[in-house]
Parts: sequence; C-alpha cells; structure tokens
Amino acid sequence: MIHTLEYFFGSYSLALFIVYVVLFVSSLIAILKFISIGRYWSDSKLRQSDNAPGISIIAAAFNESVTIIDNVRSLLTLHYSRYEIIVVDDGSTDNTLEKLIKEFELVEIPEYYIEYKVISSPILRIYRSTNISFRKLTIITKINGGCKADAVNAGLNVAIFPYILNTDVDSVLASQTLSDLIQPVLSSRKRVIAVGATLRMSNSCIVESGKIEKINLPSNYVVRFQEMEYIRAYLFGKMGWSSFNAVSNVSGGLGLFDKEILLKTGGYDIKSLGEDMEILIRMCAYCCEEKIDYAVKYIPKTLCWTEGPDNLKTFVRQRIRWSRGLFQIIKDHRRLIFNAKYKKLGTVVMPYNLLFEFFAPIVELLGLIFFIFMASIGAINWDMAALILLMVYSFSVFMTTYSILLDHLISKYYDNWFEVGRLCMIAFFEPFIYHPIIVFCSLKGYVQELRGKKHVWGEMVRKGTVKKAELID
Repeated sequence: MIHTLEYFFGSYSLALFIVYVVLFVSSLIAILKFISIGRYWSDSKLRQSDNAPGISIIAAAFNESVTIIDNVRSLLTLHYSRYEIIVVDDGSTDNTLEKLIKEFELVEIPEYYIEYKVISSPILRIYRSTNISFRKLTIITKINGGCKADAVNAGLNVAIFPYILNTDVDSVLASQTLSDLIQPVLSSRKRVIAVGATLRMSNSCIVESGKIEKINLPSNYVVRFQEMEYIRAYLFGKMGWSSFNAVSNVSGGLGLFDKEILLKTGGYDIKSLGEDMEILIRMCAYCCEEKIDYAVKYIPKTLCWTEGPDNLKTFVRQRIRWSRGLFQIIKDHRRLIFNAKYKKLGTVVMPYNLLFEFFAPIVELLGLIFFIFMASIGAINWDMAALILLMVYSFSVFMTTYSILLDHLISKYYDNWFEVGRLCMIAFFEPFIYHPIIVFCSLKGYVQELRGKKHVWGEMVRKGTVKKAELID
C-alpha cells in the first residue's frame, strides 16, 4: 500500500511537472511570435474605420458609487470607431445611479423595446445622455439578479453589435483595449469566439479622469500576491494554452466574445459560481457539436486594471466561490471529459481541469498527510526528501520570477527594476504563505458545495484608486 501511494504521488508530481515545462516552452514561443508579428491592423485604422467590427461593452455595477464615474469615463476614452457602452446598474442600493444621471446628463427613454434573448431579471429603465459627447453610453437599471451573470445577460438583451466585451465597472481599461482584442479576430483563419488579455491590480495605481497615469506596485501584500499570481497565470498559463487552442477560461474582468455564439448557447448561467469559465466551455462545446472551426486567443498585454480584495476575509470569500464554481463545472460538464467528439475540449481542456486543477488541492492534502505518516514511522530518506523539496521550491520560484521578468521586458509597466525585484521577492514566500491559503479555500469550497451550502454573494467595498489631487493634498 505504501509503495502504491509513493508511485501515485510521484507519478502525479512528474506529470504536473511535464505539463508546466510544456506550457513554459509553448508560452515563450507564443509570446515571441506575438512580438515578431506585431499588429495586422494599425490602431489608427481601427479608430477611424466605419468597417471595424462593432463591439458592445457590458459592465455590471452594484453599489459602485466610489469608482463609477472614473470607470465610465475610462470606457468613454477608448480608441476605437464602433463601440457602445452598456452599464448595467444591478439594483444598487447606494447612489450609483444618481451619480451617473447627474454626471452624464442622462434621461430615461420611455419607449424602448427589449427582446429578451437570454434569461435575466427584468429591466426597469434605460437611460441615454442628452450630451452628444456621451452618445455611446447606455445605462440600464434592473431588478437585482443576485449575480454578475444575470446583469451581463441583461446587457446582452440590449447590445446591438456582433462582439461583446465583458468587463467589470470597477476596472480601468487601456485606451487601445478594443483594437488590441479585435486583432486576433481579424487575423485568424478560424472563427475566434473569445479573446482575453492580462489583468493587473489597480489598487495602488494613480488614475486621473478614468486613465491610468502611473502604475505602482501594490503596497498591500494581499493585493501584491494577487498581482504576482495574475501575471504568472496569464503570461505563463493562458499564453501557453492559447498556443494549443486549449484555453479553458477567459476572465470575466476582461473578455471579448462572439455574440452570436454566446446567444446560441443561452448566455451566462446565472446559477454558476464560475460563470466566466462555464460560458467558454459551453461555447466551445457548441462549436464542436455544430462543427465550427473555432479558436480562443490570448494576447500577452495588460489591458485591464481591476481593484482586487485587499483583506484576507474578502479574498478568501472570493477564492471559495471560484473553487465552488470549478466543482460545478466539473460536475455539470462531466460528459465532455475524455470525450473525443469534443476534440481538444474533451481530450485536453476538461481532463486537465479535472486532474490538475480540481484534484490538485486534494492530492496536496493527502500528500501532506502521507508525508507526516511516513515521517512518524521513520520511512523517509531525509537527504532525498530535502533535495526533492528544494527542486520543487526552486522550480516554483523560477516560473514566477520568469513570468514577472518577461512581463517587464515586454511592456515595462513599472518605472524601475527595483519595483520588479520587490514583486519577484514575494515569489520566495508564496509556497509558505499564499499557496496554503489557496489550497485551504479550494478544499473549503469543495466541502461547501458537497454540503449544498447556499452561496451568498458578498459585496467588496470599493476604495477606489489614487488620484493626482489626493497626492498633492
């Protein structure tokens, strides 16, 4: 029994190591290819052309009064010719709507026909501006649906353009976001059904009139760990999977989607706690069933800055929800796992999600228990154990620092190498501090899902980004 468990844990670790090495090589190749090719279409052409694919930006808002004006202004300054902004006020109980009405000179549109193409809570009112400067802006107010998916579905029922950009209203987007995200759509031979890009933390950044003026390393360590995790996940993980056309998730914080496919799959699942991952899996499955030659793309650029949880309580609640969402996806879409009918989705994406995402925290816990048991009976070769642990630790630190350094070499978001070094330093502490919290959240989420505990969507209090005026004061 002991030898069987040794072989199991050894084989699992080796398989995971091989996957990471493959992703490391493929992500590097994909990034170098992206840099060498450059842009197929210039930003200026996409900014001016009336033939550019139209994009509807949908941003859900619930009690966002602290940041709502700056974030909507950020959306209004995007460099693109054909787009609209749909802000969905999901039954806010603060003065979010009042602020929007006053700032953007909104009036209610009394006669507006809504065709409910996908399920959402009823839309109560729709507003547009009397000021031509804000002609791209539409505000929806609706009955609170209890989740972001319901709010996005409401926006889908109003959107007029063939592509949807799903983002959070607390996010700040780079001015070239739309032109960058549409590039893979225009250049691919396949039908690109979704495009994603890197997200970063906006908590310590300086923002003025909805634009990022200065990117600072997060001062809060809970946020700094998230910054590190996001850079690694996007540059190393998702860019690697993108090269195989096997991306499993496009973030709900920033994702461009083919509206036709999105609507034909029924829109976002309002019961899912991992709606961003669930919708992409459903879209890919639909394409396989309809024999549509599709692709999901990622680009190695930071186009979105979002306010991350800055305290442990809120962070843990978020990650528990994510783990429950993964559990639901594995359960609801189990028919896809190892199903060759669904091509890479069935033979690569879903098996990886099951074996190395869902089971990983369980295997880690069992491995720790097995290690303690073996130590208690004196069955551990401590020299060999120390060597293996050092190798695993070194590999973990290397992959993280590699991602951070590569990100800085590509884009130089931070002012100097000192800040880059400070971010790299926390990679040395991640295995002892941050990673155990992630494992705990995953396991707790699984337990809650097995027990059928009702999930309550907690509200993250927005503190907003730093402004120049605040620095002067």
